[in-house]
Amino acid sequence: MYIPHFFTLLFIFSLQTMAQELPFSSIAAAPQDLTAGNSISRMIQGLGFRYHWATEGLRAEDLEYRPTKEAQSTLGTLQHIYGLTKTILNAAKNEASKRPAPSPPDNLEALRAATLNDLQQAATLFLNYSEDEIEGLNIIFQREGKQSRFPVWNLINGPIADALYHTGQVVSFRRTSGNPIPKGVNVFLGVKN
Repeated sequence: MYIPHFFTLLFIFSLQTMAQELPFSSIAAAPQDLTAGNSISRMIQGLGFRYHWATEGLRAEDLEYRPTKEAQSTLGTLQHIYGLTKTILNAAKNEASKRPAPSPPDNLEALRAATLNDLQQAATLFLNYSEDEIEGLNIIFQREGKQSRFPVWNLINGPIADALYHTGQVVSFRRTSGNPIPKGVNVFLGVKN
Protein backbone atom coordinates (compact mmCIF):
# COMPACT_ATOMS: atom_id res chain seq x y z
CA MET A 1 0.00 0.00 0.00
CA TYR A 2 2.85 2.38 0.68
CA ILE A 3 4.22 2.32 -2.88
CA PRO A 4 0.91 3.23 -4.62
CA HIS A 5 0.44 6.04 -2.09
CA PHE A 6 3.94 7.27 -2.95
CA PHE A 7 3.13 7.29 -6.69
CA THR A 8 -0.13 9.12 -6.06
CA LEU A 9 1.76 11.83 -4.16
CA LEU A 10 4.43 11.96 -6.86
CA PHE A 11 1.73 12.36 -9.54
CA ILE A 12 0.02 15.17 -7.63
CA PHE A 13 3.37 16.89 -7.00
CA SER A 14 4.24 16.58 -10.71
CA LEU A 15 0.95 18.19 -11.73
CA GLN A 16 1.48 21.04 -9.26
CA THR A 17 5.06 21.51 -10.44
CA MET A 18 4.00 21.55 -14.12
CA ALA A 19 1.38 24.18 -13.33
CA GLN A 20 3.99 26.31 -11.57
CA GLU A 21 6.55 25.92 -14.34
CA LEU A 22 4.73 27.64 -17.16
CA PRO A 23 7.13 29.91 -19.01
CA PHE A 24 7.42 33.64 -18.45
CA SER A 25 6.66 34.03 -14.77
CA SER A 26 9.68 36.33 -15.12
CA ILE A 27 11.93 37.45 -17.95
CA ALA A 28 15.55 36.30 -18.15
CA ALA A 29 18.39 38.80 -18.04
CA ALA A 30 18.91 40.75 -21.25
CA PRO A 31 21.51 39.46 -23.71
CA GLN A 32 24.90 41.19 -23.82
CA ASP A 33 24.60 42.29 -27.45
CA LEU A 34 21.81 43.80 -29.49
CA THR A 35 20.95 41.78 -32.59
CA ALA A 36 17.87 41.29 -34.72
CA GLY A 37 17.23 37.86 -33.21
CA ASN A 38 17.74 39.10 -29.65
CA SER A 39 15.38 42.01 -30.28
CA ILE A 40 12.58 39.85 -31.66
CA SER A 41 13.13 37.30 -28.89
CA ARG A 42 12.92 40.02 -26.22
CA MET A 43 9.65 41.31 -27.66
CA ILE A 44 8.24 37.78 -27.52
CA GLN A 45 9.50 37.40 -23.94
CA GLY A 46 7.76 40.64 -23.00
CA LEU A 47 4.55 39.36 -24.57
CA GLY A 48 4.94 36.03 -22.77
CA PHE A 49 5.45 37.73 -19.39
CA ARG A 50 2.42 39.97 -19.84
CA TYR A 51 0.28 37.05 -21.06
CA HIS A 52 1.43 34.81 -18.20
CA TRP A 53 0.23 37.25 -15.56
CA ALA A 54 -2.82 38.44 -17.51
CA THR A 55 -4.10 34.86 -17.55
CA GLU A 56 -2.99 33.75 -14.08
CA GLY A 57 -5.98 33.04 -11.85
CA LEU A 58 -8.74 33.69 -14.37
CA ARG A 59 -12.16 32.51 -13.22
CA ALA A 60 -15.13 31.23 -15.22
CA GLU A 61 -16.85 34.62 -14.93
CA ASP A 62 -13.70 36.33 -16.24
CA LEU A 63 -13.61 34.05 -19.29
CA GLU A 64 -17.25 34.78 -20.07
CA TYR A 65 -16.92 38.55 -19.66
CA ARG A 66 -17.47 40.71 -22.72
CA PRO A 67 -17.79 44.52 -22.60
CA THR A 68 -20.68 44.56 -25.10
CA LYS A 69 -22.87 41.95 -26.75
CA GLU A 70 -20.96 42.41 -30.00
CA ALA A 71 -17.50 42.10 -28.42
CA GLN A 72 -15.55 38.90 -28.12
CA SER A 73 -15.44 37.30 -24.66
CA THR A 74 -12.20 37.02 -22.71
CA LEU A 75 -12.01 33.34 -23.71
CA GLY A 76 -12.50 34.30 -27.37
CA THR A 77 -9.74 36.88 -27.00
CA LEU A 78 -7.40 34.27 -25.50
CA GLN A 79 -8.16 31.91 -28.38
CA HIS A 80 -7.32 34.71 -30.83
CA ILE A 81 -4.01 35.32 -29.04
CA TYR A 82 -3.31 31.59 -29.34
CA GLY A 83 -3.75 31.85 -33.11
CA LEU A 84 -1.38 34.80 -33.24
CA THR A 85 1.24 32.90 -31.25
CA LYS A 86 0.96 29.98 -33.69
CA THR A 87 1.80 32.43 -36.50
CA ILE A 88 4.76 33.76 -34.47
CA LEU A 89 6.07 30.23 -33.86
CA ASN A 90 5.53 29.16 -37.46
CA ALA A 91 7.50 32.21 -38.65
CA ALA A 92 10.29 31.33 -36.22
CA LYS A 93 10.36 27.84 -37.78
CA ASN A 94 9.94 29.28 -41.31
CA GLU A 95 6.83 27.10 -41.70
CA ALA A 96 3.44 27.95 -43.15
CA SER A 97 0.49 28.97 -41.00
CA LYS A 98 -2.40 27.07 -42.55
CA ARG A 99 -5.78 28.71 -43.01
CA PRO A 100 -8.26 27.98 -41.73
CA ALA A 101 -6.23 27.55 -38.55
CA PRO A 102 -6.69 24.54 -36.30
CA SER A 103 -9.13 25.06 -33.45
CA PRO A 104 -7.57 26.30 -30.21
CA PRO A 105 -8.02 24.43 -26.94
CA ASP A 106 -11.24 25.42 -25.16
CA ASN A 107 -9.87 24.51 -21.72
CA LEU A 108 -8.10 27.46 -20.05
CA GLU A 109 -5.21 25.43 -18.64
CA ALA A 110 -4.45 23.77 -21.97
CA LEU A 111 -4.91 27.02 -23.90
CA ARG A 112 -2.66 28.93 -21.52
CA ALA A 113 0.06 26.26 -21.51
CA ALA A 114 0.02 25.90 -25.32
CA THR A 115 0.23 29.66 -25.85
CA LEU A 116 3.07 30.17 -23.36
CA ASN A 117 5.02 27.14 -24.59
CA ASP A 118 4.71 28.27 -28.21
CA LEU A 119 5.99 31.72 -27.24
CA GLN A 120 8.87 30.17 -25.32
CA GLN A 121 9.84 28.03 -28.29
CA ALA A 122 9.68 31.01 -30.68
CA ALA A 123 11.71 33.25 -28.34
CA THR A 124 14.39 30.56 -28.04
CA LEU A 125 14.57 30.05 -31.80
CA PHE A 126 14.98 33.77 -32.48
CA LEU A 127 17.58 34.08 -29.73
CA ASN A 128 19.73 31.43 -31.39
CA TYR A 129 19.49 32.54 -35.02
CA SER A 130 22.33 34.34 -36.78
CA GLU A 131 21.64 37.59 -38.61
CA ASP A 132 21.71 35.75 -41.95
CA GLU A 133 19.23 33.16 -40.69
CA ILE A 134 16.84 35.93 -39.54
CA GLU A 135 16.95 37.50 -43.00
CA GLY A 136 15.90 34.17 -44.53
CA LEU A 137 12.75 33.82 -42.39
CA ASN A 138 9.26 34.66 -43.62
CA ILE A 139 5.73 34.78 -42.34
CA ILE A 140 3.99 32.27 -44.60
CA PHE A 141 0.23 31.87 -44.89
CA GLN A 142 -1.22 28.90 -46.75
CA ARG A 143 -4.83 28.71 -47.88
CA GLU A 144 -6.27 26.29 -50.43
CA GLY A 145 -2.82 25.36 -51.73
CA LYS A 146 -1.70 28.97 -52.26
CA GLN A 147 1.00 30.63 -50.19
CA SER A 148 1.59 34.25 -49.30
CA ARG A 149 4.99 35.28 -47.91
CA PHE A 150 5.88 38.34 -45.88
CA PRO A 151 9.18 39.49 -44.36
CA VAL A 152 9.81 38.29 -40.81
CA TRP A 153 9.88 41.95 -39.73
CA ASN A 154 6.11 42.05 -40.15
CA LEU A 155 5.96 39.94 -36.97
CA ILE A 156 6.73 43.07 -34.96
CA ASN A 157 3.94 45.29 -36.28
CA GLY A 158 1.66 42.32 -36.99
CA PRO A 159 1.15 39.29 -34.72
CA ILE A 160 3.41 40.41 -31.84
CA ALA A 161 1.85 43.88 -31.58
CA ASP A 162 -1.64 42.42 -32.04
CA ALA A 163 -1.08 39.83 -29.29
CA LEU A 164 0.24 42.54 -26.94
CA TYR A 165 -2.83 44.65 -27.69
CA HIS A 166 -5.21 41.78 -26.95
CA THR A 167 -3.30 40.80 -23.80
CA GLY A 168 -3.96 44.34 -22.58
CA GLN A 169 -7.64 43.77 -23.31
CA VAL A 170 -7.59 40.66 -21.12
CA VAL A 171 -6.06 42.71 -18.29
CA SER A 172 -8.78 45.33 -18.70
CA PHE A 173 -11.58 42.77 -18.99
CA ARG A 174 -10.54 40.90 -15.86
CA ARG A 175 -10.27 44.14 -13.91
CA THR A 176 -13.79 45.03 -15.02
CA SER A 177 -15.09 41.59 -14.01
CA GLY A 178 -13.63 42.11 -10.52
CA ASN A 179 -10.40 40.08 -10.74
CA PRO A 180 -7.38 42.33 -11.42
CA ILE A 181 -3.99 40.80 -12.20
CA PRO A 182 -1.96 39.71 -9.17
CA LYS A 183 -0.25 42.48 -7.24
CA GLY A 184 3.47 42.94 -7.73
CA VAL A 185 3.65 42.28 -11.48
CA ASN A 186 6.27 44.69 -12.85
CA VAL A 187 6.16 44.65 -16.66
CA PHE A 188 9.08 47.11 -16.90
CA LEU A 189 11.46 44.85 -14.99
CA GLY A 190 9.84 41.57 -16.04
CA VAL A 191 9.41 40.29 -12.48
CA LYS A 192 6.68 39.71 -9.95
CA ASN A 193 7.53 40.87 -6.44
